Amino acid sequence: VQLVESGGGLVQAGGSLRLSCAASGSTFSIAIMGWYRQAPGKQRELVASITSGGGITNYADSVKGRFTISRDNAENTMYLQMNSLQPEDTAVYLCLAAGAGFGTWGQGTQVIVSS
Repeated sequence: VQLVESGGGLVQAGGSLRLSCAASGSTFSIAIMGWYRQAPGKQRELVASITSGGGITNYADSVKGRFTISRDNAENTMYLQMNSLQPEDTAVYLCLAAGAGFGTWGQGTQVIVSS
């Protein structure tokens, strides 16, 4: 499985961005996908995840009500709609695809939120 993220950029506080993560390869083997983020000097943290079959979602408390994760199985693409962005959301956002015996990371996309 290969992953390519896009959609990052610079936005003012209160603004919105939509990130995309396109999967290719053995996408049928993916059981769950997620968005993580890593800010300078901080540990990587889970932002949101979504299962392949039932579309069960999970969010970090810090983004609940502001971010929405979704996936288009036909297009093998996962999205993260980010609204009401705040400077503390500034980070490199990475997508992860995992299944039985594997986990694959994308290269990351930078999100910068200015105050």
